[in-house]
Amino acid sequence: MSQKAALLIGKLDHTRKEWEEVGQVASKLYEYPDGSRSDFIDKCRNGEFNGVFAMFRSNESNSITGNFDEELVEALPSSLKFICHNGAGYDNIDVAACTKRGIQVSSTPIAVNDATADVAMFLILGALRNVTQCFQAVRQGRWRGNFKLGHDPRNKILGILGMGGIGSAVATRAKAFGMKIQYHNRNRLPENEENGATYVSFEELLKTSDVLSLNLALNKSTRHIIAKPQFDMMKDGIVIVNTARGPLIDEAALVDALNSGKVSTAGLDVFEEEPKIHQGLLDNENVVLLPHIGTATFETQRDMELLVLDNLKSALKEEKLLTQVPEQRK
Repeated sequence: MSQKAALLIGKLDHTRKEWEEVGQVASKLYEYPDGSRSDFIDKCRNGEFNGVFAMFRSNESNSITGNFDEELVEALPSSLKFICHNGAGYDNIDVAACTKRGIQVSSTPIAVNDATADVAMFLILGALRNVTQCFQAVRQGRWRGNFKLGHDPRNKILGILGMGGIGSAVATRAKAFGMKIQYHNRNRLPENEENGATYVSFEELLKTSDVLSLNLALNKSTRHIIAKPQFDMMKDGIVIVNTARGPLIDEAALVDALNSGKVSTAGLDVFEEEPKIHQGLLDNENVVLLPHIGTATFETQRDMELLVLDNLKSALKEEKLLTQVPEQRK
């Protein structure tokens, strides 16, 4: 048997049996189900996880250890070569620090595409139809409350910023509602992957979209990619939807744009300082708010855990990852 141990940080909700089966290819299975950042770092430095070759970083692990920043990465056992992260977003892992240490990192794209795109479409429709006012009023016995007519999605131009797996899944759903799709990436997709969508510049996307959906990763270059200068370029009355990461948007600038009418409505599943939400968003009846539930289905959560385990087993058996993060791909 390979002398390579595996470590699980956090708990598993859907694949406990499959995790235990990893013991067939790992020399030992370690678990750190709860604790604190300082305790975890101490255990690493004291050699309790020596021999760990690959790590399963669960959905809840960040609440236990905090970010995998340079300090924590430096404390990890020297034997560790692979971090298999459960999540499409991995902005809480310092990939550069991992690369410097010779540690490869994987995430869970593909597994999250459909569930996240479903929520994005829910928010697009909800924002277009101004559902928050009615949701609140009917439960308060005020029937429709401060009701006003919404808009049909048909013939609206949907701008997708980040046409990866999730963005493409959003486009497919939006086309079924009669929306016209345009997108911007750093690089244009091959024509056979565009599925009829039109590639435009970032500036053109902002100027011409009726609805803007954010579906890109958070990193240093994309933080506050949508702020006051970008809002100023947009059509009056644009709809903004974000199911990616909160800090992509300058939240204070979004509140100002909503109050001025530049942005008519917004649909948000993520927030800049979540779980804290800007009071200006909470007070605005034109905003549809969800508490980061884009991947919160039984099916998707299980698929994510299984993909992490597939990466873990590939690391243990073949010393390579199936869905390595783009920054480390050659």
